[in-house]
Amino acid sequence: MAEGTIKRLTDKGFGFIDTGNGPDLFFHMSNLEGVRYEELREGQTVEYNPGQGPKGPRAENVRPV
Repeated sequence: MAEGTIKRLTDKGFGFIDTGNGPDLFFHMSNLEGVRYEELREGQTVEYNPGQGPKGPRAENVRPV
């Protein structure tokens, strides 16, 4: 699994992860594991699997470290 930092969260149930080596990755609250969207905070470190969504790259299986 890759690691990154939550860069931005929205009130619509999605956010972006700073991967540290390229463009930020989109994630949706339906791709979370073991945590609710409301428990996430900007700046928090997370693990994820890089994936591909209908509109481009996205993070899947996102969970806090």
